[in-house]
Amino acid sequence: MASPATSSALFLLLVACFTAGGNAATFTMKNNCGYPVWPAATPVGGGRQLSPGQTWTLEIPPGTSSGRIWGRTGCTFNGDRGHCNSGDCAGALSCKLSGQPPLTLAEFTIGGTGGGGGAGANNDYYDISVIDGYNLPMDFSCSNGITIHCREPRCPEAYLYPADNSKNHGCRGNSNYKVTFCP
Repeated sequence: MASPATSSALFLLLVACFTAGGNAATFTMKNNCGYPVWPAATPVGGGRQLSPGQTWTLEIPPGTSSGRIWGRTGCTFNGDRGHCNSGDCAGALSCKLSGQPPLTLAEFTIGGTGGGGGAGANNDYYDISVIDGYNLPMDFSCSNGITIHCREPRCPEAYLYPADNSKNHGCRGNSNYKVTFCP
């Protein structure tokens, strides 16, 4: 049987291993449009109104895959129920489902494996997609990666169709992200 000091050291080592690279990613959304935008996010839920110039910050847990953020426009809500002209998610203020097209999507995976470990282990990945249509101009950036620009429906930096060439970008884990509507 291990001594109490050995057991404590082993416990601390295990805690350190499980928490290394396991921090949440911070996503800051900013509305630069001249009208309100209701950003939404899945699978973490969330949705709210951003008036022009306002920001909203979300913490996305490590291990989140297939995450999406999009802006909804022309929304009216009475409490938690309502409707948006673009990006509506079954009438919910706090989206649990992806929005209805057309919508410009900021897509991400937090803490991806990068293809079998090694140099890409614990990387995050991000892109913009207009496969489901386009409703708002958007910039999407990682604190230690490039900024993706999508200012028009057929923006060359975004995924345009399912078999499009890879437009996915990597970023070191534990990064901060910024989504700007109407940059």
